[in-house]
Amino acid sequence: MFDAFAELATLLVIAAVAGAGAVRLRQPLLIAYIVVGIIVGPAGLELVSAHDQIKVLAQVGVAVLLFVVGLKLDLARVRDIGTVALATGLGQLAFTIVFGFIIILALGKGMVEALYVAVALTFSSTIIIVKLLSDKGELDALHGRIAIGFLIVQDIAVVLAMMAMSALGGSADAAGWQVALSLLGRILAAALLLVVLMRYVLPRLLHGMARSQELLLIFAIAWGTGLAALGEWVGFSKEAGAFLAGFSLASTGYREAISARLSGIRDFLLLFFFIDLGSELDFSTLGAEVWPAVWLSLFVLIGNPLIVMVIMGFMGYRKRTGFLAGLTVAQISEFSIVFVAMGITLGHVGVEALGLTTLVGLITITLSTYMILYSHPLYRLLAPLLRVFERRHPYRELEVDQGTTTLEQPQVLVIGLGRYGLRLARRLRESGLRVMGVDCDPDLVRHLAEDGVQVRFGDGHDPAFLDSLPLGALEWVISTLPDVDSNRMLLYALAERHFRGETAVVARDDSQGNQLWQIGAPVILYPFRDAVDFAADNIMAIMQRRAQRA
Repeated sequence: MFDAFAELATLLVIAAVAGAGAVRLRQPLLIAYIVVGIIVGPAGLELVSAHDQIKVLAQVGVAVLLFVVGLKLDLARVRDIGTVALATGLGQLAFTIVFGFIIILALGKGMVEALYVAVALTFSSTIIIVKLLSDKGELDALHGRIAIGFLIVQDIAVVLAMMAMSALGGSADAAGWQVALSLLGRILAAALLLVVLMRYVLPRLLHGMARSQELLLIFAIAWGTGLAALGEWVGFSKEAGAFLAGFSLASTGYREAISARLSGIRDFLLLFFFIDLGSELDFSTLGAEVWPAVWLSLFVLIGNPLIVMVIMGFMGYRKRTGFLAGLTVAQISEFSIVFVAMGITLGHVGVEALGLTTLVGLITITLSTYMILYSHPLYRLLAPLLRVFERRHPYRELEVDQGTTTLEQPQVLVIGLGRYGLRLARRLRESGLRVMGVDCDPDLVRHLAEDGVQVRFGDGHDPAFLDSLPLGALEWVISTLPDVDSNRMLLYALAERHFRGETAVVARDDSQGNQLWQIGAPVILYPFRDAVDFAADNIMAIMQRRAQRA
């Protein structure tokens, strides 16, 4: 056990150093993790011997990843995807699969391998794109909203693909109609079970668990891994089971709080998946995949954005919107690698397909990251060539801009709905402002929601939770959090996300106020001091009125 522990500790140190280099190069960390796996694997320093331990951690990481994806797909968001996101998502999926399949066959690959890799090329990384758009403050922009919409379509597609392939893997000797019928039956049974759980069991169970944030986190992980194991047992895959576990909680009020707390655990465990992947790459066969990887990378980097621009231009969007949205699909994702790795487990494809997919991932993720970071200068350079992707009258864009729910967007966010925070939020609402509250008390959140108050359950200082809030529409963020550390984390997270509104923080006394001022709080509220001053002024006014009457 000491050897395995020391080996994992060494891997973490190497991953931290490589991750620091990736951050300086403005690259996603998964690139660094794959490189670490290559360095410590048989092709490098041969440091990995605890394969079983790393593989278990990798499997749990993949399950948590799919659980978080399912958690974000609540039914309301799926209904609100919108025509353009649905059309663009399905169009890009169809284009990439069909033409990718043809290209891969032309490169000399077999039918099954071509199908797997073509499907893998369709998936873009939700994690990377959301992070890049968030860093640039473009999540609430029109192209950002459309991109998130067709990423939802991709996330649904990857789970359906995993279900279909796992059904094929378990029915090698069955006829096609038998496989389809079996898969349909299992999907209907799973849907019925989920409906019962989501309607009668999970709301009450989650409400009890949410009384303790730590217990809520443990329950979420147990639920995700438990249904992942059950999914594999009934003939689905672990990935599909984990996704359904997340989806079953997606319509609850605790979705964002669970997702925010799981994001760090997900990223930590995925480190081992990518290390395991890099350490198992066979470089004796990888050399033959370099040129196919280059051609497929060019197809993803150029073809995917082009088809998005064609569809969006046809639907009446400007070339700029289509271009900026199209850049978000100029890469493949961690799901692509997970999907092909599952094909190896099922015996459908060999390690060559995984090597090819990984090389395409390394190339496209690296290049597309810079394409998204420098999207505006790139657009200015290419704008004269993009006129063909815009109608003479891009009617839809004006319609979308006028049809946004700006009036429903909150102006003020009040974090912490204790006595002071709740009173403040209600007074601001009475003054005609649109106010959203955030609190981690499930009873209070439920009660306020029933009263028609716009409120969210979660930790307001959690950076991952802040990503789920409409920061771009807010004019004020007011924190009534009681401690300096929480407010420091909040101020740092808002600055990191380029929040352009005003920020106010509550201080209990002058000493705390000085600390908040030193860490950069622009506006400081003193509820106790203000209350005393108000009470004293009120008493003095009453005394003066009585003296005048006398």
